[in-house]
Amino acid sequence: MADPWLALEFGADPRERIAQVGAAHEAFLTEAADPGRVRDVVANSWRRSVGALLDPEATPPVELTGADLEDYRAGHPLARVLPLFRDLLGGIATDGAHLMAVCDAYGRLLWVEGHPGVLRRAEGMNFVPGARWDETHAGTNAPGTALAVDHSVQIFATEHFSRPVQRWTCAAAPIHDPLTGRLLGAVDITGGDHLANPQSLALVRATARAAEAWLAGPSGLAVPKGTAGPAVADQPDVVAVTALGRDEVELRYAGRRVRLGRRHSELLVLLVQHPDGRTGEQLGLDLYGDDRLHPVTLRAEMSRLRRILGPELLDSRPYRLRPTVRADFRTVTELLERGQVAGALDAYRGSLLPASDAPGVVRLRRLVDGQVRAAVLAGGDPALLAAWTATPAGADDLAAWQALARALPPGAPRRPLAAARARQLAEEYGLTGATSLQRPGN
Repeated sequence: MADPWLALEFGADPRERIAQVGAAHEAFLTEAADPGRVRDVVANSWRRSVGALLDPEATPPVELTGADLEDYRAGHPLARVLPLFRDLLGGIATDGAHLMAVCDAYGRLLWVEGHPGVLRRAEGMNFVPGARWDETHAGTNAPGTALAVDHSVQIFATEHFSRPVQRWTCAAAPIHDPLTGRLLGAVDITGGDHLANPQSLALVRATARAAEAWLAGPSGLAVPKGTAGPAVADQPDVVAVTALGRDEVELRYAGRRVRLGRRHSELLVLLVQHPDGRTGEQLGLDLYGDDRLHPVTLRAEMSRLRRILGPELLDSRPYRLRPTVRADFRTVTELLERGQVAGALDAYRGSLLPASDAPGVVRLRRLVDGQVRAAVLAGGDPALLAAWTATPAGADDLAAWQALARALPPGAPRRPLAAARARQLAEEYGLTGATSLQRPGN
């Protein structure tokens, strides 16, 4: 397939594909069969949905209603783009066959618009403003999966994890703050099987790009009085660093968007962690370890990094970043320090530079992962425990699965699944019958 984000190949029979994927979905749920005939993006999403212990018959929860919903979406940055969404997608939303939806970065639906009859049908699966449609709460679906993989995607009929949603087809694209790269949410169109075509995916992609272009304009990121806008929208001298859940850092500064290579990503993370600066010797130890200290190599790497960033960003003697930096991994630890565990887990997109073996990065990665894990375990909140076990760092966390099984009330559909996963991990770790709640090595 030329575009792996499209649901159907050209000339494919939709009914035949619905039956094929439906059979794979049933085998996946009942027999734990590998979904070999399903697109990778869908198969991976099904695995994440199972990891979140979702009931395939359940509908997403509604988290915001009434005045709380009105206040929240009035202050959201995408509220300022709503007229654009209506201009570009309004015709589709009112033609009686489709819905337009906009969600925030956590999958909460902010607006759902369309023909009243279609809206009533969608209410049956809680596709309503205020409902939580991220993968952890709704399973595989276009807006939730687009947020999870940070890419536009089309989800067709039986590709949905939740059975009540399998009568629908949807296409969604993520939207980012053009100044910081922060994920703001996603725009979606939802309707029948006829949406499984290249035009619907191209339409939401174009709408998302138009929204980002409008936000980048002179008035797009102006913050209305009394509302909370993007964290660094009014601070053009702030550097935004994204390093969680990815092997290469993405940096945004003064309208520039730069993706660094692996070694430069490691150096930047180390400099972010030490705002007062690091000597060449200290950076060498953090980067190479005691037995591989190469001052000449380090100076060459720093020289190349300075050329990439510009001399206005990077000082030497000691090496340090000049402007204010907002890094996602620092945001997570700052939220934890303030006791905001749910917010920290929302901001946690995965381990810090997971492929890096630089000693300084490895220590920092373990620190961030360990702080998030400890806070989630200490709280005992089943929703946060389920979200942690759905992350790569928490997927094999025996203590977290055991805590989740204990925290869920008797009769909860997820409880036997959590207990079974805990028993499986205990067997894999050779701890069958043991009372320890710790993972091996922790």
